[in-house]
Amino acid sequence: MCISPKSIRFDDSSFWVELSDGRMLGVPLAWFPRLLSATPEQRLDFELSPCGIHWDALDEDISIEGLLAGRGDITHRPGKVA
Repeated sequence: MCISPKSIRFDDSSFWVELSDGRMLGVPLAWFPRLLSATPEQRLDFELSPCGIHWDALDEDISIEGLLAGRGDITHRPGKVA
């Protein structure tokens, strides 16, 4: 069984995830370049799943397990050649 996201909200530099176990995670948008560069409307167009968050238009999937482990977007590391 995984810890589920209940809700998310954004401020200028972070997003906040309320978890099913009562915790609230603050995550820097800089960890996820697609979210950082997205419009406010695009950020709010998400779907919660049992174990994560999905933004179809941004092609972004974030697992709660990864957030709890302190992992950001591992596909967009500084200096990585695409």
